[in-house]
Amino acid sequence: MKVAVFSTKKYDRQSLSSTNTRHNHELVFLETKLNSQTARLANGFPCVCLFVNDKADAEALEILAAGGTRLLALRSAGFNHVDLHAAARLGMTVVRVPAYSPYSVAEHAVGLILMLNRKLYRAYNRVREDNFELEGLLGFDIYGSTVGVIGTGKIGLIFAQIMHGFGCSLLGYDAYPNSDFTAIGAARYVELSELFENADIISLHCPLLPETHHLINADAIDQMKTGVMLINTSRGGLIDTKAAIEGIKIGKIGYLGIDVYEQEEELFFADWSDSIIQDDAFQLLQSFPNVVITAHQAFFTQNALQNIAETTLSNISSFEQGEALTNELKLPESSTPKVTA
Repeated sequence: MKVAVFSTKKYDRQSLSSTNTRHNHELVFLETKLNSQTARLANGFPCVCLFVNDKADAEALEILAAGGTRLLALRSAGFNHVDLHAAARLGMTVVRVPAYSPYSVAEHAVGLILMLNRKLYRAYNRVREDNFELEGLLGFDIYGSTVGVIGTGKIGLIFAQIMHGFGCSLLGYDAYPNSDFTAIGAARYVELSELFENADIISLHCPLLPETHHLINADAIDQMKTGVMLINTSRGGLIDTKAAIEGIKIGKIGYLGIDVYEQEEELFFADWSDSIIQDDAFQLLQSFPNVVITAHQAFFTQNALQNIAETTLSNISSFEQGEALTNELKLPESSTPKVTA
């Protein structure tokens, strides 16, 4: 099948091209993002392959459909960047990669915790400058901390298991409880309010849905412990950025580690080092000494890229051959509120 692959980087070309030797699709790699202005580049392509910061809104999908696109193959688990209602109306099939490497994201979340707690970013820069002073690098024992896990699907569960290994107590919240979570020692489900009030560390592992948009807002932050550590490796829109900034200013949020950002589609996966970033909220976040930001790299391991490529191309092959699509996205799934990952 002829496939227009948007938002491609060198690593996408390598992983998809290598895996494609077993599928034999005609892959055309495009560095540009998909949106209503670039959708015409896919004219004549029955399949379009998207990543997280492509924008498949109704306008873009109408252009794709007019150009002959029948399949949208997402290289991601998240699908909030796709208008599923418009896709259904236009008769377009949408498939995704529901799981690529939950370990990669869970481990990155733990890495952010360690980075923030022990000030590893600051310590690294000091030593490079021959400054061996310890002042300002004081951390705390993670052992004995209470960790709140919001979303206890595959990623959240692995994260919880790792934190249990650190000797932490676990509080979970999920609209659909997972028995594997409660099987972990010192793990129990609670209401969000109790989690906010008691957790020393809160990590987000749920999808971005209308019901979870700005799940972390001013009211939620007000319920949290003073000095709480907040980690987000899921979707940027889960956190109200302005509320988080205010929480940092007043000391309510003592540490913030994010691999995703509310307005990241205009920033991430590109080099802006020679430019002035016009996003004032992002610039302010960068200025805080207790904030660590990574650019949506939690998924970025060799294992994950291989799994993403294989699942994506298998999805396309199944569609082409008229087989059952186990990874198809349909409206009932997207409309069902579920806090999991």
